[in-house]
Amino acid sequence: MTDAHSLGQSGEDLAASWLRKKGYRVAFRNWRWGKHEIDIVAENNEYIIFVEVKTRSSEFMTDLGTLISKTKQQSIIWAADGYIRRFGVDKPARFDAITIVGEGEEQKLEHFEDIFYVTLR
Repeated sequence: MTDAHSLGQSGEDLAASWLRKKGYRVAFRNWRWGKHEIDIVAENNEYIIFVEVKTRSSEFMTDLGTLISKTKQQSIIWAADGYIRRFGVDKPARFDAITIVGEGEEQKLEHFEDIFYVTLR
């Protein structure tokens, strides 16, 4: 496992744990629909939530606009559509991001809700 993969995996572990502590139910991690993947699928009483987790060891390039490109957004939307169809979800969807910056004891986690919306284009 590469250092980048290990850092990403530990970030997803931290994000899933944090979501559970906040009362979310984590349904899946690394859920795949064809070539598309969602880091975390969670839900609360109101929404099915598709979470993209971005982990960085430093503040360099932590702007969400840079981290989650339009292409990545489209991939997440395709996977979310597959998830909703596959499991017959009857809740509105929300697309969130969790960023984790730092390593070890010095990690800072931020949760951003509704980072993008599904559009026709």
